[in-house]
Amino acid sequence: MEIGLDLGTSSVIGLLCEAGVPRAEARRALTTSSPMPYASEQDPEDWWQAARAVLAELVAGLPEGERQAITAIGLSGQMHGAVLLDRSGAVLRPAMLWNDGRAHAECAALTEALPEIGTLAGVPPLPGFTAPKLLWLSRHEPQIHARIAHVLLPKDYLGYRLHGGYVTDPSDAAGTLWFDQSARRWSDALCAISATDPDWLPPVRDGAEVAGLILPQIAVGLGLSPRVRIVIGGGDAATGAVAVGAVEDGTGLISLGTSGQLLLAGSAYRPNPGAFVHAFAHTLPGRWYQMAAMLNGARPMAWFAGVAGAGIGALLEEAAAVPATRVPLFLPYLTGERSPHGDPHIRGGFFGLEDSTTRAAMMRAVVEAVAFCFADAAESFGPAARGLAPLPVLGGGAQSDLLLQAVADASGLTLFRPDGATSGPSLGAAKLAALATGTLSRGDLDTRPEAREVFTPRPGGALLERLEKWRALYRALRPLAAPR
Repeated sequence: MEIGLDLGTSSVIGLLCEAGVPRAEARRALTTSSPMPYASEQDPEDWWQAARAVLAELVAGLPEGERQAITAIGLSGQMHGAVLLDRSGAVLRPAMLWNDGRAHAECAALTEALPEIGTLAGVPPLPGFTAPKLLWLSRHEPQIHARIAHVLLPKDYLGYRLHGGYVTDPSDAAGTLWFDQSARRWSDALCAISATDPDWLPPVRDGAEVAGLILPQIAVGLGLSPRVRIVIGGGDAATGAVAVGAVEDGTGLISLGTSGQLLLAGSAYRPNPGAFVHAFAHTLPGRWYQMAAMLNGARPMAWFAGVAGAGIGALLEEAAAVPATRVPLFLPYLTGERSPHGDPHIRGGFFGLEDSTTRAAMMRAVVEAVAFCFADAAESFGPAARGLAPLPVLGGGAQSDLLLQAVADASGLTLFRPDGATSGPSLGAAKLAALATGTLSRGDLDTRPEAREVFTPRPGGALLERLEKWRALYRALRPLAAPR
């Protein structure tokens, strides 16, 4: 048996599997802080405590023999976060996350220093990436920057706590803006312009390789064999792709977690920096993927549910009954946006509120806005997003029929909900662990899941007319959001 451990933004998810087939799941919630404008941070110690609790719950009910039969733990995690360690391995400050927008000025400096950076690194500089954060720290927290000895990505910090070493995989390295995507190695040129010592960065090894054995004290505390292998794994986009067989040309997925992604896998590096489409190395050797990445996936739905003081499920039921003619427009950019705008300054807002507007109508507007983001994403891919086979949808947002149908209608893509849709990255991490131990073969990772429900685009112009008005609203408000 193997465990997939996924460090998300809102929770840590663990999946106990047998040859890649799920048997049990455990979750622990995480919180995010914003100590200043544009900031988004988490404490890595909270990650570790949540991960320990998840692992303990997964093995708690197992007989001794089954505990000892667990052979590997594979890792997955939110990408781009900056975990800074000193020479003793102690964390220097809270981790700056993927949706932290403080380094927007540094992105302009990186582009000026190396105009071809988008082609080399797979995407133009964006403030959520790790390299701009290091440049920001050198300017705004020089006392912290001076003490850095190691920089890790979030899932690699959990790996460090589990096996004691420093290592990452190509897919997580790809999201730093320090990685030469084509050559699949750290770039001295990208490090030089971002106040980064290359010696701070961990070795890069393929995601199905073993990083090390579980530390003895962790094994004893969990009742596991000391021979459990910790498998490197990948960034959550890549492990989600592994979970649903999105590893070869013509395969892909949609993710509707806190953030949103439209991902297409392939066997070649195909940069498209002009549309802010990410071209990243996959966690498997000889594979890459293109991805439109939206900072606001299903998160705006959870945000509005909190504001409205109601459950998401209840609000979605209400929203489904609202006449489309009485729905306002909503910009979902609660933390700025990446694809296709590359705009860290834009923020969310409703337009068209009336005295009669209900919370149901506002929730319907939120759902439509998330769908409209995927319409923008599909358009940014151009011909590559046309004529695709049905795409599996992963993440918490995959539970909503209303949202999936809206995404299909707005984007023109056919979608389906697979089994285990809400635990895709943890399943992908478990499959990489099974590959590392020989339980699964490389060919097993090509298997696509069966569709539980299929969502086909419906003809009709009303939603597409609203899409054009929604795009016009962004264009109108963008100048107001830009810093003066």
